Amino acid sequence: MKRPPATILLSAILMVSPAAAQLALPGAVAPNPEGTVEKVRSPHKAAKPAAAYAPPGAATVSGRMLLLNGANGQLQFSGRPDALRIDRFSMVGEVISDSKQQCRIDVGGGAPIEVKSLGRPDGLLRFSADIPACPFEFDVLDGAVLAPPQLRACVFQAADCQASPSGLWGPSGAALQTTAKPIEHARALAEAAMTANYRALDARLKDRTKADDLARDQARFSSDREDVCRDYSHESAHSFCATRLTEARAAFLKARIDEMPAEVAEKSPAPRRHKPKPKPTPNPSQ
Repeated sequence: MKRPPATILLSAILMVSPAAAQLALPGAVAPNPEGTVEKVRSPHKAAKPAAAYAPPGAATVSGRMLLLNGANGQLQFSGRPDALRIDRFSMVGEVISDSKQQCRIDVGGGAPIEVKSLGRPDGLLRFSADIPACPFEFDVLDGAVLAPPQLRACVFQAADCQASPSGLWGPSGAALQTTAKPIEHARALAEAAMTANYRALDARLKDRTKADDLARDQARFSSDREDVCRDYSHESAHSFCATRLTEARAAFLKARIDEMPAEVAEKSPAPRRHKPKPKPTPNPSQ
């Protein structure tokens, strides 16, 4: 059974001004001005998530040539903002009869391949390609698509070739080195959004077992991200893969928050209803 991409991997970092940071010594507590009352934060109040990460649309990958791990194969889409079609799809794999040799397979013989929209189950647009020899799903990221691990390689007997679409399909890793600074900035924003959304989701979970599971899942994210991104071309020079997977994680956590029922607002005490004053009884002697 395939696991959804963003699930497999699948903040606002507290910011202070430089002046305030110099005064915030460990363990120090600033005294309240005389005559003021310290406000105590309610322990039940959930942390506010960062500004929601706007999930990318299909237009961010339409018309672009994407490479698996920024290095090989070809995956090119066309389509409308909410729909895609594969125009070109090729993979590099290994020869079935001799695994020491590489092979290249043109999936679909160069003919367009229709894909089906699966909505946004984990916060990102998800599509499925129903290719007889190689069915797979993928999530749309900003300028890339992420395909989950496959249980087995796609086998093309007639071509004596087997290959897998699993991994991040994105721009050439070598070409991304010139855009390292903007990617670094995008990653900082993604890390902040992810952290804030994790804290907000954790604060809403009343079942501590589920909260512990979430904590373990979050702790594994860094190693999962490393497993996916270690093969991306020149990743250490631009961190494109790590940035996109962090954005996917932030979107996943936001989707889990949106699934939960809205928190019940604290009810203010109902105003007291004053009993009507009894009417004076007329005095019969008057």
